[in-house]
Amino acid sequence: MSKQTLSFQAEVAQLLHLVTHSLYSNQEIFLRELISNASDACDKLRFEALNNNGLYEDAPNLEVRVSFDQAAKTLTIADNGIGMSAQEAIDHLGTIAKSGTKDFMGKLTGDQKQDAQLIGQFGVGFYSGFIVADKITVESRRAGLKADEGVRWISGGAGDFEVETITRAARGTSVILHLRDDASEYLNAWKLKQVIGKYSDHISLPILMEKEEWKEGEKEGEPGGMVKTGEWETVNKASALWTRPKKDITEEQYQEFYKAISHDHENPLTWAHNRVEGNTEYTQLLYIPAKAPFDLWNRDKKAGVKLYVKRVFIMDDAEALLPSYLRFVKGVIDSSDLPLNVSRELLQESRDVRLIRDGSVKRVLSMLEDLAKHDRHDAPAEGADGVTDLVSEEDKAKEGKYNAFYAEFGAVLKEGLGEDFANRERLAKLLRFASTSSDTPSVGFADYKARMKEGQEAIYYITADTLAAAKNSPQLEVFKKKGIEVLLMTDRVDEWALNYLHDFDGTPLQSVAKGAVDLGKLQDEAEKKAAEEAAEQFKPVLAKLKEALKDKAEDVRVTTRLVDSPACLVVQDDGMSTQLARMLKQAGQKAPETKPVLEVNAEHPLVKKLDGSVHFHDLAHILFDQALLAEGGLPDDPAAYVKRVNALLV
Repeated sequence: MSKQTLSFQAEVAQLLHLVTHSLYSNQEIFLRELISNASDACDKLRFEALNNNGLYEDAPNLEVRVSFDQAAKTLTIADNGIGMSAQEAIDHLGTIAKSGTKDFMGKLTGDQKQDAQLIGQFGVGFYSGFIVADKITVESRRAGLKADEGVRWISGGAGDFEVETITRAARGTSVILHLRDDASEYLNAWKLKQVIGKYSDHISLPILMEKEEWKEGEKEGEPGGMVKTGEWETVNKASALWTRPKKDITEEQYQEFYKAISHDHENPLTWAHNRVEGNTEYTQLLYIPAKAPFDLWNRDKKAGVKLYVKRVFIMDDAEALLPSYLRFVKGVIDSSDLPLNVSRELLQESRDVRLIRDGSVKRVLSMLEDLAKHDRHDAPAEGADGVTDLVSEEDKAKEGKYNAFYAEFGAVLKEGLGEDFANRERLAKLLRFASTSSDTPSVGFADYKARMKEGQEAIYYITADTLAAAKNSPQLEVFKKKGIEVLLMTDRVDEWALNYLHDFDGTPLQSVAKGAVDLGKLQDEAEKKAAEEAAEQFKPVLAKLKEALKDKAEDVRVTTRLVDSPACLVVQDDGMSTQLARMLKQAGQKAPETKPVLEVNAEHPLVKKLDGSVHFHDLAHILFDQALLAEGGLPDDPAAYVKRVNALLV
């Protein structure tokens, strides 16, 4: 066939505009697409050769070669795959969404489809070359055709292309990009290796580049430079780890892969590798790190797993595949159903993505539940027959890991209570807190319920800025006296998260700093009667206190929750806690103007001294400000507080 000029399909110009402006978010994607196409052509040859081994000709080893010529400003991606005939070049390179693989897959039926699952379907990837090139030359020969039946295809990406027959000894395809001046960075071996490592390291075929070495200048003062040696080296791992069977992957290989994708120098805490089949098919390899990154709390930082489609890298940080509260998870998800040109916007709307997201969340929670199940294996358990049960090496390896995880990521996990309604119960079981029985955050709601006193009807908790402030809060005094355990919540997210969790397994959660204390069956009738009598006798003093503190306190009442302290602050059951209001103000957000309730201990000497004291007004304000200090707050007027205390001391 002599050289002839043909017109592109009408939509090609529109496609080229889409490719260069919308379809690809960064320039280097072109290399990913062209290497993927080359790999696809090799996969196709391998499959067709199952019935016709002669297609391998004299080159049975399939490979992709990347080379460049700085003088000519060309970059070449060559493969020894199935190749194209002249007519196929016209059909596949001049028509949108007709890549050859689409027709090829259409011919397969039955079990062949399963056998050919590694063969991708590529529609428009070839055209991405025009992102960096002002002209593309394609030279190809289909496997099985004679050497003089090769084809050369040339186009500047405008309205037409040229095709002619050439003699080509080697089967396969060479795509030669004539780079624009602003794309000269791709005439550099280091840059090309970096891009290949980022996007194509998983390609199962070897990607070869010519070795370079430094050569000094031949004359004195002449600069040296890198020169090609004529030897070729593999620049990718040539294996997609997640596509291999788990039994063929060692623990060390899993760990090294994690370090490569996460840039973490430590081994992961645990991981899960699964292939999911059903309505949507995908492979997931998800890791939980051992340590939190420094930017864990930067909500603006994009976080998520790497997304691949049919082994082709699509994007880093695909946040749509996991919710924000699991932003610490690293790994890879490879979908068989998503389109290659998937965008972040499409990820938000896709039904397949929702299924992948739900499945991935469940997998991560299952990993955490498995770790939590082993965090109390301090020693082998003794069975009913008196024989000590053997603990497997795998179980031993998991001991203590959940506590280590929770110390790093527990506060982030709590965000899920407000973000993930469907998994709220599972998340609640994974939460851990310090308590009046344990200074370390190792007490779960289930542990607490198992230790509840007979007649106790609620899970009691208190929130505070620090563990010390929580442990020493006056609001705990009656609970300590009666031996009732109280959970101590000191993460900043606790106040917000507990708004979305009102009970655990049917038992209500009750803040000891909200509402009047009601211990129900744990408070006997004599105590209730004594409290009522004290409140009656103290009515005149309460009236004066309400008047003195009318600008600070919503109400003043006698309490039964205090034992050693004179007073404490609480809020109404439906009110915002003073700690949360304080946090909002510190964050520069507007908090509703609410006044706390001052509860006083009528049996305390300082409170008794109020009656008839000439310093009543000062004592009332000192009581209020001390109660505020005890829970981590500060008086509105610290100088006035100090002045009042000093006056009484003198």
